[in-house]
Amino acid sequence: AKRHGIPVPVDVGSPYSIDANLWGRSIECGVLEDPWREAPEDAFEWTVPPSRAPEEPEYVTIGFEEGVPVSLDGQRLPLPELIRRLNEIAGRHGVGRVDFVESRLVGIKSRETYEAPAAFSLISAHRDLESMTIDRDTLHLKQQLEVKYAEAVYYGLWYSPLKRALDAFMEETQRNVTGEVRLKLYKGQALPVARRSPSSLYSYELATYDRADVFDHTAARGFIYIFGLPVRSAAEAERRKGG
Repeated sequence: AKRHGIPVPVDVGSPYSIDANLWGRSIECGVLEDPWREAPEDAFEWTVPPSRAPEEPEYVTIGFEEGVPVSLDGQRLPLPELIRRLNEIAGRHGVGRVDFVESRLVGIKSRETYEAPAAFSLISAHRDLESMTIDRDTLHLKQQLEVKYAEAVYYGLWYSPLKRALDAFMEETQRNVTGEVRLKLYKGQALPVARRSPSSLYSYELATYDRADVFDHTAARGFIYIFGLPVRSAAEAERRKGG
């Protein structure tokens, strides 16, 4: 490549294998193949180390409609542009670095380093909004199936029957995931600090500890008795056996 004047962002001192697209940047090979060695700073392009990130936090507000990001700080944007801008903003605060040992489909363990500032920020905000707008049981099941969904995509099963079935479930869960989340970007973190939604399941009157509380606390005694009945029955059976 050097002889023919072809620019290649790799040399003998920095022989990384890099894949990048709008969603993230992966870095492999070279010194990274030693899992005991910290990734050098020259491996990163999209993010600064948290130690060199600004001393003051930056806040961004991300708007969602049915689970899809649609706005940044009140400005509606096409999704690619929203991701691009968020990559820049979150990257300068050191958000989105990952370094871990990955389990590949063929069974090989591979040390991988990633930069994905926008992805990390959007996932953090999206999960926070889900916690406000999805009922408990559906949310808990979705959190389990997210792992299977990610695995299917990672294994290249994008057009598989499993992926289509998971798509249908995920789409149903997102019907009410509409609203806004405010993130605090600071020293490598993207922390949700505020959220609101027209489909919020949060009730101040039920959750408060002050005099506005409308929850009937006397109902707790019966609930505890019924909820704990299977455990008490199992314990009694063990006692009879001498366990």
